Amino acid sequence: MPAFIIKPAVRTENITYAVRDIVVLANEIAKTGKEMLYLNIGDPNLFDWEPPKHLIESTYEAMKKNFNGYSPSSGIKQATDAIAMEAEKKGIKNVQDIFVTTGASEAIDICLTALVNSGENVLTPTPGYPLYTAIQSKLQTMENPYYLDENNGWQPDVQDIKSKINSKTRAIILINPNNPTGSNFSPETLKEIITLAIEHNLVIFADEIYDKLLMDGKKHTSIASLNSEVPMITFGGLSKNYMVPGFRIGWGIVSGNRYVLKDYIEAINKILRARLCANHPAQYGIAPSLLGDQSHLQIAMKKLTARRDLTVQMMNAIPGISCVAPEGAFYAFPRLHNVTNDARFAIELLKETGVVVVHGSGFGQVPGTSHIRIVFLPPENILEKAYKAIGEFYTKYSEPNI
Repeated sequence: MPAFIIKPAVRTENITYAVRDIVVLANEIAKTGKEMLYLNIGDPNLFDWEPPKHLIESTYEAMKKNFNGYSPSSGIKQATDAIAMEAEKKGIKNVQDIFVTTGASEAIDICLTALVNSGENVLTPTPGYPLYTAIQSKLQTMENPYYLDENNGWQPDVQDIKSKINSKTRAIILINPNNPTGSNFSPETLKEIITLAIEHNLVIFADEIYDKLLMDGKKHTSIASLNSEVPMITFGGLSKNYMVPGFRIGWGIVSGNRYVLKDYIEAINKILRARLCANHPAQYGIAPSLLGDQSHLQIAMKKLTARRDLTVQMMNAIPGISCVAPEGAFYAFPRLHNVTNDARFAIELLKETGVVVVHGSGFGQVPGTSHIRIVFLPPENILEKAYKAIGEFYTKYSEPNI
C-alpha cells in the first residue's frame, strides 16, 4: 500500500457544478427502480428534439472525405467566414478575430484565462451559469457576483453592477438570453452596461448561446451591435440553437478597438495554438447551420412556447411558488417563498418524487431567496406529471428546525 495520499491542487477546492452534481444522487435513486422525471439538464436530444438534417449530413460528409486530422487552431476558413457573416447579421462591427472552440465553454475558459490574473475579478451574473464561477475558482480570481432583478423580469441590476466595480475588476459577463432564468435583456439595460464598461475600461463577455431561441416575437439584441469600439467577445455555438450539444462546437467573436485589443488577441491565440484545435469534421456543420435552412427554429419555438406557458401556469398555481415568465432559452427559475434551503428541498423532492431539478443556490441568487431551475424541454405530459408532483410535495414540505 502507498504511504501517502495525493493532495489535489488548492484551486479545485471551490469548483462545483450543480447541474451535474445532482445527477450523482439521481443515478442512485434510479437504480431502485423509481420513475425519474428529469428537468435538470439543458440537452434537447434527451427528449423529442432533433438537429437539422443538413447539419448532420455535412458533418458526416466531412468524415467520409477524411477531414479527420487537425484543423487550423482558430478553425477552418469555411466556418470562420460563416461566423463572420453571422456577426454581420447580428449587427456586430469592427470584428478583430474569430475562433472556433470545443463548445462555447472552451471559448469562455480560454478568454478568461488570457485576461484575468490571480487576485483580480470579473463581474459575474447571479443567478448565472456555474461554469463561470468554476473557471474563476480554477484561475484563483476573486468572486464578484452582481444580481439580476427578479422584480424586473430578471434584467441585470445596473446599480448593483456599478457598486461592485473596483480597481481589480477586469471584465463583465452577460448571459443573454440568460441561463437559468430565461430572461432577454433590453437594449436600454445593455447600453447602461456599455457606459460602465467605457468608464472603467472593462472587457464585455457576451454569452449569446441561446440567441435564436426567443418566444412571443421578442428580438435579441447583441450587445456588441450597440458599440463598435468597446472590447467585447461574443460567444456562440451550435449546441442549443442547432441542438447538437454533444458536437462540442462553439466560437468567439472579438470586436472593438484593434489597438486596445491587439495584445489580448495574441494571448488568446497563444492558448488556441497550444490546445491544437476543435473537432475538425464537426466544424463543417457550422456554415450549413448558420447559412442554411432555419425552419427547425420555427418548429422549436412553437413547442418551447407551449411548454413555457404550461410551466409558468402550473408553477404560479402552486401556493407559495412564483415564476417569472421566461422570454428565451428553455429554462425557468421559480421562487420558493417558504423555503430557506433550496438544496435540501431539491434533494428531498428527488428522493420522494423522482423529479430532478437543480437548486437555485447552485446558480447563485439574492441572499434570503430560494429557487429551483426547471428545464422545460420534455414533452407536456412529462412536464405536467412533474409539476403536479412538485406542487403536491411543496404543499406538505416543511423544513427541520435547526
